[in-house]
Amino acid sequence: MTFATKIDMVKLLMENYTNHKVVKLSSLREYFSEPEKVDETLREKGDVVVYEYFEKIFENGGGHLNFGLTILYPGKVGREYFMTRGHFHEKQAAEIYVGLEGEGLILMQSEDGRVEWQPLELNRVVYVPPGWGHRTINTGQGKLVLFFAYPSDAGHDYEIVRVKGFAKLVLEEEGRFVLKDNPRYVAARGF
Repeated sequence: MTFATKIDMVKLLMENYTNHKVVKLSSLREYFSEPEKVDETLREKGDVVVYEYFEKIFENGGGHLNFGLTILYPGKVGREYFMTRGHFHEKQAAEIYVGLEGEGLILMQSEDGRVEWQPLELNRVVYVPPGWGHRTINTGQGKLVLFFAYPSDAGHDYEIVRVKGFAKLVLEEEGRFVLKDNPRYVAARGF
């Protein structure tokens, strides 16, 4: 099977996607470090869209790549920047991200708790190795748009991130982002 699609690099839209998901703040309550701050933000701003993605999925797995676009909008919950849920792959699988617009970072964590991060900006490619959980965080003032690709049989484990979080949080401090220890992760050591 061959397949081609078009990504409009001006409008940052993808044709022929098979999955489009809009993720609102209310569904991310347990992913932020301070759920009560999520509640405050919901009261003040309503159930805003934090991110959405358009994806081409190959259901039959084995050897194919799923790929798509993510649009992560700017904002914060308290001092914590808007972010994707984050996940580990169920199988040992790598993933790539390519920055198309905006600025942010990819926070990565190994299964044994080591944390690294890479900036994500226009034309920058970030490689996430097998066995590393990852989430994307928008640290800029505008939307962060990225292209992603991963093996179609990789699977996603969001639950472990929902329950235990990542070891580090990305917070705003004096107009810049900083990485701080996540007390929730410390209380629930290890994956």
